Amino acid sequence: MKALRALTAALLVLLVAEARARDFDTYFDDRTLRVDYTFAGNATRQAIYVGELLQSPGWAGRRHHLGELPLAGNGDITMRDKATGAVIYRTSFSTLFQEWQGQEEATRTDKAFENTFLMPYPKAEAEVTVTLRDNHHRTTATLTHTVDPRDILIRHLPKTEAPVRTIHRGGAPSDRCIDVAIVAEGYTADEAERFFADARAAVEAILGHAPFDRMAERFNFIAVAAPSEDSGVSVPGAGEWRRTALGSNFNTFYSDRYLTTGHMRRLHDVLAGLPYEHIIALANTETYGGGGIYNFYTLTTARHAAFRPVVVHEFGHSFGGLADEYFYDDQYTPMYPADTEPWEPNLTTLKDFDSKWKDMLPPGTPVPTPPATDPAEACTRVGVYEGGGYSSKGVYRPATECRMKVNEAPAFCPVCQRALERLIRFYTEGD
Repeated sequence: MKALRALTAALLVLLVAEARARDFDTYFDDRTLRVDYTFAGNATRQAIYVGELLQSPGWAGRRHHLGELPLAGNGDITMRDKATGAVIYRTSFSTLFQEWQGQEEATRTDKAFENTFLMPYPKAEAEVTVTLRDNHHRTTATLTHTVDPRDILIRHLPKTEAPVRTIHRGGAPSDRCIDVAIVAEGYTADEAERFFADARAAVEAILGHAPFDRMAERFNFIAVAAPSEDSGVSVPGAGEWRRTALGSNFNTFYSDRYLTTGHMRRLHDVLAGLPYEHIIALANTETYGGGGIYNFYTLTTARHAAFRPVVVHEFGHSFGGLADEYFYDDQYTPMYPADTEPWEPNLTTLKDFDSKWKDMLPPGTPVPTPPATDPAEACTRVGVYEGGGYSSKGVYRPATECRMKVNEAPAFCPVCQRALERLIRFYTEGD
């Protein structure tokens, strides 16, 4: 009887997998459609433009939950079958452009930012709608355009010539594994071995944290040693400009430690033809800094002493959509307005706390919750602690300390761990 139950369960798994494959195969080829967009505007007005459509063999993304969003994000993409109007693929994102809209500079000038997104390649004509939203979740810009898979101007991307190594292999690139590409920034060709060592350290740090440690078989990590002409990265504040593979620089938005690149097309060109869904770029510098943006990229420095906790923190942003839980005393920022519940799973304004971690609170937990005084409980005792998302008042986090708050925290808090595990399951498990 036990053997029969096991056989029945195995057959059900195969049938579900076959049904998922049929659903994907109905609408898509095993190819990747890359669309380069330009997002432009200022603090009050935004617009979206199509740049170029490109294609490459193979699709490394999910083949199930195709019409669902993993998280809300600050924007999303919806692909519909043009003949029937059926939603056949959705994904969400945040962008550097949307961060810039909150800067003072955006109140007095217009700027344009590159944005590149990957989608499965449709078999028939499809309509793609890109939508941007503000921090009240209101639509600020939208664009719908048609993709004809037979369009002769959809450029075929040549495979990258950069050296590639597998750092961790959980399985074949498919819907049961999440494919992460780690890219070199500011490493010369002679420094490739240093980069590969740094990439291994990054993977060890990420897979050393729950829930990644117990779900490591669901991830693939490759390292791409894109060579730079110069060693190191640009620091405009010090008058230092270097010729690097991704064209990154410190002083983004005039913040000393904010390290980003706006060259999204160059970044994705470096990865052309490889299986990847998420990106980590490692910068060859000892200067502290970096950044992570949801479904955009992580970019952080690899030579600083705090590299390991920082790369995990930034991957929490770019992969998990987790928000910063730190804050500044007596400072309020408008990033998380009181009348709107943040979409990020680890912050709340209490506007819709039922949708967050209310179910994880121990009975009788006061709101707000006093900070944990026992260091052993700082990362583990779930509550509603005031201060988070850069604001000391009106925004609440789930634990006294967490990897998303301080580098010294040894782990993600239970709420962040649950959010990450839910995403991993979303990407790797069918219905």
